[in-house]
Amino acid sequence: MRFSEVWLRELVNPPVATQELVDQLTMAGLEVDSVEPAAAEFSGVVVGEVLSIQPHPNADKLRVCQVDVGGGEVLQIVCGASNVRVGLRAPTALVGALLPGDFRIKKSRLRGEISLGMLCSEKELGLAVDADGLMELPDTAPVGRDIRDYLALNDAILELDLTPNRADCLSVEGVAREVAVLNRIDCALPESSDCEITHQQTMPVHIAAPQACPRYLGRLLKGIDSTAETPVWMQERLRRSGLRSLGPLVDVTNYVLLEMGQPLHAFDAEKLTGTITVRMAVAGEQLRLLNEQTVELDEQILVIADDEKPLALAGIMGGSDTAVSDSTRDVFLECAFFTPEAMMGKARRLGLHTDSSHRFERGVDPFLQQSALQRATQLILEIAGGSAGPVTEVVISDNLPRREPVLLRKQRISRILGVAIDDGEVQDVLQRLGMAVSNVQGGWSVTAPGFRFDIGIEADLIEEIGRIHGYDNLPQSELLMRSQLGQAPEARVELDRCKDLLVDRDYQEAITYSFVDRDLQQAIAPEDECIALQNPISSELAVMRSTLWCGLLQAALRNSNRQQNRIRLFESGLRFLRREQGVVQEKMLAGLILGSLHDEQWAEQGRQVDFFDLKADVEALLALSGGKVKFRPGRHPALHPGQSAEIVSADGKPFGWLGMLHPNLEKQLGFDSPVFLFELAQEMLLQRAVPHFRPLSKFPSVRRDLALIVDEAVLAEEIIACIDACQEPAVQQVIVFDVYRGKGVVDGSKSVALGLVLQDNTHTLTESEIDAIINKVLQGLSDNMNAKLRD
Repeated sequence: MRFSEVWLRELVNPPVATQELVDQLTMAGLEVDSVEPAAAEFSGVVVGEVLSIQPHPNADKLRVCQVDVGGGEVLQIVCGASNVRVGLRAPTALVGALLPGDFRIKKSRLRGEISLGMLCSEKELGLAVDADGLMELPDTAPVGRDIRDYLALNDAILELDLTPNRADCLSVEGVAREVAVLNRIDCALPESSDCEITHQQTMPVHIAAPQACPRYLGRLLKGIDSTAETPVWMQERLRRSGLRSLGPLVDVTNYVLLEMGQPLHAFDAEKLTGTITVRMAVAGEQLRLLNEQTVELDEQILVIADDEKPLALAGIMGGSDTAVSDSTRDVFLECAFFTPEAMMGKARRLGLHTDSSHRFERGVDPFLQQSALQRATQLILEIAGGSAGPVTEVVISDNLPRREPVLLRKQRISRILGVAIDDGEVQDVLQRLGMAVSNVQGGWSVTAPGFRFDIGIEADLIEEIGRIHGYDNLPQSELLMRSQLGQAPEARVELDRCKDLLVDRDYQEAITYSFVDRDLQQAIAPEDECIALQNPISSELAVMRSTLWCGLLQAALRNSNRQQNRIRLFESGLRFLRREQGVVQEKMLAGLILGSLHDEQWAEQGRQVDFFDLKADVEALLALSGGKVKFRPGRHPALHPGQSAEIVSADGKPFGWLGMLHPNLEKQLGFDSPVFLFELAQEMLLQRAVPHFRPLSKFPSVRRDLALIVDEAVLAEEIIACIDACQEPAVQQVIVFDVYRGKGVVDGSKSVALGLVLQDNTHTLTESEIDAIINKVLQGLSDNMNAKLRD
């Protein structure tokens, strides 16, 4: 919400400077996002009138102008603007004037002719980014007056970053109400008097969707001059609010929207047929909008229609076929109340966002339409002439929002705010905020005004009192808390411990959106059903993620594109899966690495990360829980088929995945080096096997190394499991320290070198006992895996 400080101060003028006003608004919950001057710094520019024009004798595109700058002084100025003409009044920079960009105007000769100043465009004054010619001022602009004074450019533009619940402040009047309350002064809002009705023609109106539009007003204005010029004061207020002038009809509707917060729309009445109907669209209907976009409608979209076709998206944007133009003479001016429930998300579904939809989605005062229509009519008749007909109003009272009284207790105020506020101040604050207040036993019964959709419970009223009383004026006190130590079960690992471990291993935590791009989601997890959002923020954030890899890959790519060649990220969060019982949320922990294994250094030769670097990180995580898991080859659509593993628990339950990003995906996403990922289910990761004490043996251990010939398909983990199945208590540890393929080993087989650590708790093992244990292990391996000792 952008607006001019001068405009605001016309409605309410507190005795505070700009910075103090900004601080007041921010501390009251209306955060001021920026304050900027209404125009760049310049001086020495006045209103000038072109009295005569002569061709330049030495240049075809230049003209020698005689310009009246007031005080009986006429200056010769050479100008090349295409719109310069006799009688034109335009900003004129005098000799010595200083323009934006530290550009000083000097007496000069242009192709031999003296020029004693410069006729200026909006661009040269810093009022616009671009301009086609001179800035044209009204014929009533006083010649010789300083342009900064005439256009009131000694002004500041304030931009508010409003929360969705404060739709009442999406207007200058709304902000003025707040400023008036904060400073305990009165607010002088413009009065909207009833316009004189000079003809009796109307257009019939019918509401077919009262739940979405319980109030609709319209008025026929005839004999309008659509080519009339919008007053400079209005153009400037629109410009400072971020809107450009588009003609008197559109300018007035935009101005009333900014001033009062009520959207309106003007239809060319000659292009309307029959009855104006507010209805839900018919599936398949199409409408070409003012921005030339054609949208296909469905039964969820509210439209304004006549007997032949839809005319506008209700509360969003009008249609181009019935738009006003310079040839428009008769106008049907509409003003309606559309319920927030009916408007929420509709504009975003169509890829739109307008000032009207922004306000209707958050809530417009349902009792504002009559005065807004009168205000707009008054301004149009003043600027463009014409005659006004009677107002046609259709109201379905049962569907209008109702403000129920809220009980506010005195004791509750002091308990929540920590300070006792005088009864008179409480009542004064609430009444200044537009609320109806009546005394009841122990407090007040308060009814919120129509423009306050955010007041529904007692806590809302206490918040208002605290805001206006001033958060700085509330006492600071320490919270009294009686804490009780909770249990810290040994059978559970804290998630923060897992995060700390990853940070210790040089990872950085990332936080990404839970909603992602549909195409990316389907590329990474094509087998998972996409869970679409009803009202997505954008098309790139349209579905819920079924894996944390979506966000991590985008974050990694963003970093990689910014010259980061070593990336290690992790994230903990929810993934969303559709199951028979509905949408299921699962807590996951995922990570990603790419680039160099270590930062560049002198002591070790650099290399790129690989599958086993990631596996080491995952094994370190799993070691925290002490549980036994298995890594087994598997196929995942997002992972390289030869460098991926499924992680399962000891009882065979799926635990997670790790592996290298599939080359096709790597190329599709734009990575220039291999990416390795893992994802683990938190529910299983955080379950810890409770450790049990085992006495240390006083007797020495013995190691025996074996080289086994096994089939190529046999996994090292299967060999270890087979040794464990021998149930030989003296075998304390099995170490795989080498795998060999080549000369001396037949094709289809491999040599796996094992180290067996043997130890007994009661005595030192003898050679015969050691041989017996080794023979038992070898026999088991031979029987179950056809393993043989390598020669």
